[in-house]
Amino acid sequence: MNTILLRVTGALAMLFCGVLSAYAVEDYSRSIAVFEKSPACQPYFNKAYGYAMFPTIGQGAFGIGAAHGDGQVYRGGKVTGYTSMTQLSIGFQLGGQAYSQIVFFEDKRAYDNFTRGNFEFDASASAVAITAGAQASAGTTGTTAGASAGSATGKQAVTSYYNGVSIFVHTKGGLMYEAAVGGQKFSFKPVGD
Repeated sequence: MNTILLRVTGALAMLFCGVLSAYAVEDYSRSIAVFEKSPACQPYFNKAYGYAMFPTIGQGAFGIGAAHGDGQVYRGGKVTGYTSMTQLSIGFQLGGQAYSQIVFFEDKRAYDNFTRGNFEFDASASAVAITAGAQASAGTTGTTAGASAGSATGKQAVTSYYNGVSIFVHTKGGLMYEAAVGGQKFSFKPVGD
């Protein structure tokens, strides 16, 4: 049974990788602009110590899930290094999707923790999903991320840092029943290495 599940998951991942190739060539500035337009993210761009931008993260699952994406880390508007994210999960999940993700660092301590390499979100980490007209909580427990009432009321998402980071995602395509960011693992390579 486990062999069959692994084969089906592998086939789904290969199929999803083909879908991701359409998103593979992405301009970082275009992805950053999507988040800059979100009222929920604007305060973070003004006050965060730095951030990591992942233009495209691909995720696929059939019981066993996998996600991967490459990104850049910024401080003071300049690229300071390159990062890679991987995530493996087991549980009730099905489908595939592509999304952008930005991780804001509240202060030097949070930035240094991330850029030491081998950084990981714990199980309680969650993200705020931004869309064209509304924000919604995407994840489970442990953060103060809230939901917007939508653009008609003019209310903003209530968000704050959790362990020095605040995470936002923007879905680009696909459909997946599961959207947690807990368990994401990151590597970091400074510019020039």
